[in-house]
Amino acid sequence: MNRILFICLFYFICFAEMSAQVEYKIVTSVESIVPNGVGRSRLISSVDERNYKDFTSEQTDDDATRNKASRGDIRIKDFEETKLLNFYNIGGIRFQNIASNDAVVSSKINAMTEEGWELAFVTSAVESDAGTDDGQGIFVTRYIFKRPKQTK
Repeated sequence: MNRILFICLFYFICFAEMSAQVEYKIVTSVESIVPNGVGRSRLISSVDERNYKDFTSEQTDDDATRNKASRGDIRIKDFEETKLLNFYNIGGIRFQNIASNDAVVSSKINAMTEEGWELAFVTSAVESDAGTDDGQGIFVTRYIFKRPKQTK
């Protein structure tokens, strides 16, 4: 009897986990690696939501109609922008700035964890300065959080 009860409880827990809906949120850090510290570095988090379906069209052999949504409809004006420090200053790489940015990003991650978000994935990319004629560069990191979907 105990074995059957245990099996039923196990399946109930597994089914409840599988049927739970999850929502995701992305926070992006953009850190400037422009020489001489002239770039801008920020931690960006959307406050507003968008449904990708509103800006998507399906291309087929029979119908090649493109989505006519305006860029203004896609653009979000409600977002959090947290100032970060640039990786470079006139003297080169500024390690204090990197440590400062780490502290700010850690604070954001901790605050989101307190709000019930779990850090699920982290991905990053870099477009570095290509020499004297370029003068551009950013280091982008996306922090992808998830949590059980909130009922509104």
